[in-house]
Amino acid sequence: MEPRIVTLHDSQFSTYLSEEEIIARIQILADQINQDYEGKNPLFLAVLNGSFMFAADLLKRVTVPCEIAFVRLSSYQNMQSTGKVKEVLGLVDDIKSRHVIILEDIVDTGHTLKGLEQQLLEKEPASLEVAALLVKPECLQHPLELKYIAKNIPNDFVVGYGLDYNGIGRNLRDIYKIVS
Repeated sequence: MEPRIVTLHDSQFSTYLSEEEIIARIQILADQINQDYEGKNPLFLAVLNGSFMFAADLLKRVTVPCEIAFVRLSSYQNMQSTGKVKEVLGLVDDIKSRHVIILEDIVDTGHTLKGLEQQLLEKEPASLEVAALLVKPECLQHPLELKYIAKNIPNDFVVGYGLDYNGIGRNLRDIYKIVS
């Protein structure tokens, strides 16, 4: 694939993952989830805004009966994690004794996910797992068990496929990494 350059705000980004590669990796996750959750009716909990494309493409490939709900959390400002989880829109579904799979677009420091996991565990789910599109292992500041990972990436700032840079870029079909 010939790298494509896009300019968002004051920065340039080049193609990092094509839509085809993203979908292929999501299919692998769906296959694992279909096997692991046979007969369990999991509740997928998509973290907005970033996970909306990932959630949609994953759920199209999940064949077990399931449900989806959304929660909106934020810990980003510009290109840096603030380290503080800010809940904007909370979970209204009762998850007690439910098998819950959190859908995250990207896990870097783990602050957001750790805070969300703690809140959810208080509601006594039968199980709680995470499916992440992207993980930055070198940035993790919390020990997290991430069962379903589409791709580990280095500590590059990325946009596209639901990920944004100050509000723009979510609509890009591919994932781009910053070049300047």
